[in-house]
Amino acid sequence: MRLHKIRVLIWDDSMPFQTAVRQAVRGDSSMEILSAGRGGDLGQALKSLLPDVVIFNEIPEDGEALAGRLERIRSASSTPFLVIGPGKPGAAGTSRRYGGEFIRLPELRSKGGLASFCNEICVKIKLAARPALSRRLPVPLPAKPAKSSAWHYHVVAIGASTGGTEATAQIMEQLPEEMPGVLIVQHMPPDFTKMYAERLNRISKLKVAEAKDGDRVEPGTALVAAGGLHMYLKKDRGGYYVRCAKGEKVNGHCPSVGELFDSAAKAAGPDAIGVILTGMGRDGAEGLLHMRKAGAYTIGQDRESSVVYGMPMAAYEAGAVIQQASCAGIAGMLVRKVREG
Repeated sequence: MRLHKIRVLIWDDSMPFQTAVRQAVRGDSSMEILSAGRGGDLGQALKSLLPDVVIFNEIPEDGEALAGRLERIRSASSTPFLVIGPGKPGAAGTSRRYGGEFIRLPELRSKGGLASFCNEICVKIKLAARPALSRRLPVPLPAKPAKSSAWHYHVVAIGASTGGTEATAQIMEQLPEEMPGVLIVQHMPPDFTKMYAERLNRISKLKVAEAKDGDRVEPGTALVAAGGLHMYLKKDRGGYYVRCAKGEKVNGHCPSVGELFDSAAKAAGPDAIGVILTGMGRDGAEGLLHMRKAGAYTIGQDRESSVVYGMPMAAYEAGAVIQQASCAGIAGMLVRKVREG
């Protein structure tokens, strides 16, 4: 079967910048690089070239503000994008606020800096492009719908950090409406999680919202932990609900993946599935182990598809992961486990 190449549009006039990106991805036959100057019409370029991913330079020569360009691409298209640059204050946050990822230019004198930079570009392009590619070649999912009474699990808890915005988006875009309630912790600061939840709601068949204290965990819905608040799964006579509360950072983060997983182990035990995705550090590794020991089914993203194989690796090495899978395969795995056990 012929594989579709990922069409990458470099939206910048700078030849050194275009050359740097081309050099970073050379040798990867899965990509086709397109170039277009910023002096043209971005909307028209998107319509005529149909890129899967757009790459911006953080610092254009005319000094145009980064937020302005990202605002325009979001008004013109839902095409995913990456921003590459030296990392001026706020650049990474601005990129993520508009639904993209940021890649910092390497310190060329640092050992392995260039190789790491090239690898990060290739991996993040592939992660960003997957929603578009999945629309071209839909991932087959079990066709027969299941009623919630027949489900083998009634809660899905997902935790992610670096690279997780696109990894989680890819999974959410593929899930059918007939799913148990999904809880998501993505390491993000306050103000960004609401916009991220809104983005997931646009691309997902599930109803997605930023979690509020007391929200019920309902079938066909997903809750994203609010930045600055831990999210805990609870259970009462009516079913599952969440508690959202301020607290000290756990494993360096609030919200913490580990706090969600620990609460899922206590409240749901064998009624839950835990998924740990790409991210730096080990937040969630111990919590996922607690879920597995409580009878939950646990999944870890594999090394090859992770932007940073840190959190999934820590969980795998701790014995917390029952099965590893690529990001592209996790949605289908979740559907099968929910329906077939």
